[in-house]
Amino acid sequence: MTQKSILITGCSSGIGLDAARRLHAEGWRVLATCRDAADCAKLEAEGLESFPLDLTKQSSIEDGVKETLSRTGGTLDALYNNAAFACPGAVEDLPSGALREIFEVNLFGLQELTRLIIPVMRAQGHGRILQCSSVLGLVGIRWRGAYVATKFALEGLTDVLRLEMRDTAIKVILIEPGPIPSNIRVNSIPHFERWIDWKASARRAQYEASLLKRLYEPSSKPDRFQLPASAVSDKILIALTVANPRARYYVTKATWISALSRRILPPRLLDWVMAKA
Repeated sequence: MTQKSILITGCSSGIGLDAARRLHAEGWRVLATCRDAADCAKLEAEGLESFPLDLTKQSSIEDGVKETLSRTGGTLDALYNNAAFACPGAVEDLPSGALREIFEVNLFGLQELTRLIIPVMRAQGHGRILQCSSVLGLVGIRWRGAYVATKFALEGLTDVLRLEMRDTAIKVILIEPGPIPSNIRVNSIPHFERWIDWKASARRAQYEASLLKRLYEPSSKPDRFQLPASAVSDKILIALTVANPRARYYVTKATWISALSRRILPPRLLDWVMAKA
């Protein structure tokens, strides 16, 4: 049986790293990409195929696709768009530059990579595109406006892509994790420090009482809804292998509860619930 291939973005840690390891162990040919070459070297040291792919650079996206196809002989069975980052801060304090920067990775770069891969899948007559969304693609919480905006946009873009691909053999699937251990909090700090002038904000006291503590002094107590990254990999494997995958795969109880709450609660009550989150 021919070994199936998958291209994954954002494999330096967390969900992407676990997915790359799991699929490799399951017999997939995994092309695990990272933004930094040093992270790629670490993956290669443990036996994974890896090369740089920076979603903020058109040339890197194009080179990544060329490298992928040169290694696979011009085919690709699946794409898992996982790479993303966060820039915490109150919406009223978010400069447009911060939004442009986060959308460049979490949506625009992802879309460009997908756009370049679809013709390959069309030509071979099959393919699966998995998009890593989030519980924050279903509901919003305070301080996460920029990240929430990208994930809501990804949800809409993916829904339309799935509809448009109905007349092809390309399956489009959303993976929607809730709380999963990762480096996203630590990695968000430089973006927060670059873009958010919290000291001059009308919400300075709230930053000091809430967000700063969460960023710089995280609780050692685990989230009661938290699951390991392997729980996401479990859903990814299902989405890649079942004959008729679902449109969405929720991971963690938090995601299931949020999806249900969005359906049945009136907006004011949902706002109250999410304000407590």
